[in-house]
Amino acid sequence: MILNGETVRIPADLSSIPLVEYLRDHLGLFGTKFGCGIGQCGACTVHVNGQAERSCQLTMEDVDGQRVTTIEGLAENGKLHPVQEAWIAERVPQCGYCQPGQIMTAAAFLDEQPYPSEANIREAMDGNLCRCGTYGRIRKAVKRAARGGLR
Repeated sequence: MILNGETVRIPADLSSIPLVEYLRDHLGLFGTKFGCGIGQCGACTVHVNGQAERSCQLTMEDVDGQRVTTIEGLAENGKLHPVQEAWIAERVPQCGYCQPGQIMTAAAFLDEQPYPSEANIREAMDGNLCRCGTYGRIRKAVKRAARGGLR
């Protein structure tokens, strides 16, 4: 797979493990969080070929030959992604556990729909859970990044 722009060879004996496990336990990429393990919370969201995907639901075999981007690879050339900048500006994180998955979901969503309505934002972010309840700040950050002011 191409992980954050670098080719990573997938060992044959690890082809059936979940992507989230490989990222965290074998590569030390701890930004992708393990949450529920059943694809319902969104904490483990990464991009696969530009699409937001739950890494707990993908095996290494599923991503063979694919482009995978984690939160660690979202920034480019030392510059934060506009969604990351908006997250900081809106002071979104509280505990922070869900935030990498929230950011990855928002970034993929805005790539597809750069000027969404409030309803579009709610729908797109609906599958990502935040135990701290920062949903209002999350929506404000997505709006800020979508406005083009930081894009």
